[in-house]
Amino acid sequence: MFVKPSSYQIKAEVDDLLIKIADYVHDYEVTSDLALKTAYWSLLDSLACILLALKEPQCVQLLGPILPDSKVPLGARVPGTRFELDPVKVAFDIGTCIRWLDYNDTWLGLEWGHPSDNLGGILAVSDYVNRVMKNEQDKSSLTVYDVLVAMVKAYEIQGVLALENAFNQMGLDHVILVKVATAAVVSKLLGFDKTQTMAVLSEVWLDGAPLRAYRHFPNTGPRKSWAAGDATSRAVSLAWLVKQGEPLYPRVLTTERWGFFDVFLQGKPIKLEGTLNNYVMENILFKVAYPAEFHAQTAIECAIQLFPLVKGKWEDIAKVELTTQASAMRIIHKEGLLYNYADRDHCLQYIVAVGLLCGELKPEYYSDQFAKDPRIDLLRSKMLVKEANTFSQDYLDPEKRSIANAVQVFFRDGTETDKVVVHYPLGHKRRRQEAEPFLKEKYFQAILGHYPAKQADILSRWWDNPKENLSLPVSQFIDYLV
Repeated sequence: MFVKPSSYQIKAEVDDLLIKIADYVHDYEVTSDLALKTAYWSLLDSLACILLALKEPQCVQLLGPILPDSKVPLGARVPGTRFELDPVKVAFDIGTCIRWLDYNDTWLGLEWGHPSDNLGGILAVSDYVNRVMKNEQDKSSLTVYDVLVAMVKAYEIQGVLALENAFNQMGLDHVILVKVATAAVVSKLLGFDKTQTMAVLSEVWLDGAPLRAYRHFPNTGPRKSWAAGDATSRAVSLAWLVKQGEPLYPRVLTTERWGFFDVFLQGKPIKLEGTLNNYVMENILFKVAYPAEFHAQTAIECAIQLFPLVKGKWEDIAKVELTTQASAMRIIHKEGLLYNYADRDHCLQYIVAVGLLCGELKPEYYSDQFAKDPRIDLLRSKMLVKEANTFSQDYLDPEKRSIANAVQVFFRDGTETDKVVVHYPLGHKRRRQEAEPFLKEKYFQAILGHYPAKQADILSRWWDNPKENLSLPVSQFIDYLV
């Protein structure tokens, strides 16, 4: 395996959370066919998100070497580009591209997040490790199967921590969980032992937690599109420091006054209930057809169903009632001016207005140019948003995990549409079979829109032939994508 850093003696009792995560990463065997199949879909779906993001100039300008024209021989690669860089920057670039369009998979609990954000670190480290080993004629290379296992574990760590820990209520951002999950799994890919994995995790918690300010008025901005890339990249950077001998900080969470719990969580502990396994990957939420914040996915489905009934009658609309869940009320219920793309793709009213006006939703509909359409803000001004307690309860129910929204339109002449209710979005596990053709089409369109015909033909066959790819070394997998 890759060169191991030296271990060291633990001189104090170690925080239980560090031990639980390290035990899971090193000892748990992923045997669930459903989890591995879903991970494969998530991998290809994330590649589609990368390729679609490479059409966005604001995203592309963040990519590549810090110093212009510099290159790292045997470095990691960024899919869809010719960049060959150090794995820390590649993790940033991949993570940023996956997240840029708000089109990658999602997980919802008391906290929210996007577990595929972790692929930035997973792919960058796996590609780099393989290329170094290949250069040293070491045949024990990491494979696509190893990437899928790392994904299952990263999703589980991030997702289970999100179920019962609401960092958002403390004003902290969910990408800290990306940093935790990436750090845990890349440490294993680098050949670390449990103590070294705990060391990387302790470094993550020492970093503290980022603020959510850039997701909310008046600070909403494009940082939310690269924050996860930054988190997965930082995890890789911290792993490299541990590789050089940085020690474990055993009580980073629980130390009185100076520990993470006291400083950031007002003394409350982080909950990690039950056993870590495959639950999150098996129940992950895909963004199949609509690039919008996930709490609005069912809302855009409602609006599109209503489109034929309101087409040509927009001026006659008196009121639009939106019924939603508590999390959507907190995150994407926005009134007043919207200042940029990042503001609009996290605004429930904007998303529904576009659905009612266009009968569809595309990334370009968040642009400054498109947002000049005066009908959008006129419709937004007529919207009444309210929470349904049953929607909020079903959202947190582990047997349901619904993300319900309802939309009803009222006209000036006293007529009204039926209230359209959608409880589960297209990417939900309960609609997984229905969603697969759309996921496949999303992947195909991204591939065909980016690569020459011969290369696209090879990549298009990947969707239906996962077993052929499982034993493929990661570096060869990336070769096909550069």
